[in-house]
Amino acid sequence: MAGGCFGLCRLLRRNRKNRRGPGAGPAQEAEEEVQHFQPLQQDPGRDRPEEQDRARGRLRRAVQRLLKFVGVRRRTATTAPPELPAQPDTSAAELEAEPDVSTARSDCAASGDMALMDGTATFDTALTNTETSSDTAPTDVGAKADATTESIADTDCLPMDSVTDAPSLDVLEEKTVSNVNEVPAIVRSIHQWLTCQESPEVRPPIAIRRLAHAHPGHVVTTLLHCAPACDRAAAILWRTIAFSATTAHKVLPTLLGVMEDWPLHSVSTSDGDHMDVFALAATLALWLMVQEPQCQDALFVYAPRLLLALLCQVSMSTEQMPQEVSTFWRGCQELHGLPTHPNSFVVQTIRALLCRLQWDQELVSVERKRGWDALLSADTHHYAVGLLAREMRHVLVPSYGPLARHLLGLLSREGPCWELPALAFLVEVLNYLDVSAGDDSVLQILARHLQSQCPERRRLALRGLLVLSGDPSMAKSICSLSEPLLELLRDGDGELVRMTLSLFLNVLQDEEDRKGLSSTAPGLAEALRPVFDNDNSHVQLLSIRLFREVMEVLAEEGTEPWEMQVRQSLVPLFFRWHDENQRVAEAAREALLWATGFLKRKDLEQLLETEQPFRFCDCLMEKDRSRRGEHLQQALPYLQSPQEPLREAAVRFMGVAGWHMREWQQDLWPILKALTAMSDDDCPSVSTMRAALMATYSRAMRTPPAPLRRPMSLQQPPTTAQGPLLSAAAAPADAGPN
Repeated sequence: MAGGCFGLCRLLRRNRKNRRGPGAGPAQEAEEEVQHFQPLQQDPGRDRPEEQDRARGRLRRAVQRLLKFVGVRRRTATTAPPELPAQPDTSAAELEAEPDVSTARSDCAASGDMALMDGTATFDTALTNTETSSDTAPTDVGAKADATTESIADTDCLPMDSVTDAPSLDVLEEKTVSNVNEVPAIVRSIHQWLTCQESPEVRPPIAIRRLAHAHPGHVVTTLLHCAPACDRAAAILWRTIAFSATTAHKVLPTLLGVMEDWPLHSVSTSDGDHMDVFALAATLALWLMVQEPQCQDALFVYAPRLLLALLCQVSMSTEQMPQEVSTFWRGCQELHGLPTHPNSFVVQTIRALLCRLQWDQELVSVERKRGWDALLSADTHHYAVGLLAREMRHVLVPSYGPLARHLLGLLSREGPCWELPALAFLVEVLNYLDVSAGDDSVLQILARHLQSQCPERRRLALRGLLVLSGDPSMAKSICSLSEPLLELLRDGDGELVRMTLSLFLNVLQDEEDRKGLSSTAPGLAEALRPVFDNDNSHVQLLSIRLFREVMEVLAEEGTEPWEMQVRQSLVPLFFRWHDENQRVAEAAREALLWATGFLKRKDLEQLLETEQPFRFCDCLMEKDRSRRGEHLQQALPYLQSPQEPLREAAVRFMGVAGWHMREWQQDLWPILKALTAMSDDDCPSVSTMRAALMATYSRAMRTPPAPLRRPMSLQQPPTTAQGPLLSAAAAPADAGPN
């Protein structure tokens, strides 16, 4: 490089001599020198001889090498930048109004330009060159070089225009900045400087890392505001920040705050700039940071909240996409080649996060259960959130307690559309929440969603209450929700009814809680009777068991007030005794045994113990004369039961009821009408008994009526087509009761 400088000097002297000729004086040399350089400034494009063009080209390249050499010497000679007072910001308008820039500043700008041309500069070195060169007087050769290159340097992009707005070097070199109001201006300057760098080999400025470590909130919000779509310069800065684990750890909380505020996060910077930042812009920044392995430890610390925020964003971007968000995302999609819909990108970010944390097993498990596809559908999103929470359980267990508290804080705010996924996640981590402190916020949140019009929210709230009911300290509080729970027993959703029954059974396990439920027990017993005939056999089983538990609670207060409740349950329980499901049949028989004991009906109790169901029916209709019509109305629907044993039992019940109600023809009309409405049955025994009964009751309705005969057998079902009811129809007219 030194040899090139001496060669430049020799070239300048040779050119002067060639034009001057022998005998020329110093004045003539100066005049010719001015005449030589002036045309370049006035008309660089005029016609020149080919040899002169080549000479000027060599001169231009030599000047560039000289400036490069001068810049290198200055950087290597200066071990530490001098301590200079901070200079006031200079706007672009002021620079244009003051064309007399000092020679030192011109020399520094030229050396900076040459460094930028070969791709070796960074923002930090550019600032260092500016400060270290400002107190060094340039040589004559350097001054001439600046004048020469004024017309030939490439001035399309001058990063120094942006750099001059940044604070002085001492602010950037120190770990902290004394005035936080300067941070946004510095961040914008760094971003503008990087934007001007066209070389792909430009090294990222480490100043952004120092600023982010000292002032993470100001750096994050400023970057998200000045480059929300994460252009090339912003992407470099985000990755530079992520390259340091400690800096990433400081930056992530601010990113989380923006991500959790959909669709826009309002914030003010330290210099008073009020702005709205897109939540998706923070997600895009996170996606860039995740690609750096150095930030793995920081990501692990915030993994639960990051996962939750991303899951909520999937839900929100699936259900609602404001026009401004759609417009913003189209720009991001074109810039980075991202998926067309933002919810697919957020799922992609979740998967990238799990990969960075090396949770490959959980990633594959969710994929195998098609959880990623389910996340993208509004109908199945909450299911996928619960699935992901369960799959992450063994790697995130230590964080689930604090995460549950965080979820309670989010759900205490009513209205946002991310309530459903947040509630789904909360249900999966409630086991890790310490509720012994007496905080009833979780119960208030679940109670609010229990009365929601959304079936999925009601279902999730019930699941949460089921989890809490396992804690004895919460059971008493759950009793206060009896009224909305009773409403759910009338819901047509079998799953909701099943969970409600299980919840009541859990509460009744504790003696203290049984007393707290006594005020609700009468209404609960009444609501349970229709549930005996639910289409779901498991719901039938739970309802019968719960009914017995509730009646035991009522029996402790005395038999007389609740006798009617028990009597009204006898016929439904009698038919469930014939259920195809053996567990349901056995539970119904046990409930009947308890009920007959409660009513002190030893005759009925004995028939149950000896398993004589139709003798039980005959005895019931004979003794309860005042309730025969009520018993008949309860039995009629079972003629249409999908179960063959229940239809057969119902037809036999009609025969017994008709004989006991034979004195009044009008009482036989409901039986005959119900038998006529029955369609042809596939079961031969049911069809035969039905036909015989219809013939018998039709004769009884004549004028004068034909006498009815009591069935000869009420204990065993018929073994042939000529069953007991047919035998009854053909029995002698004077046959008396058995």
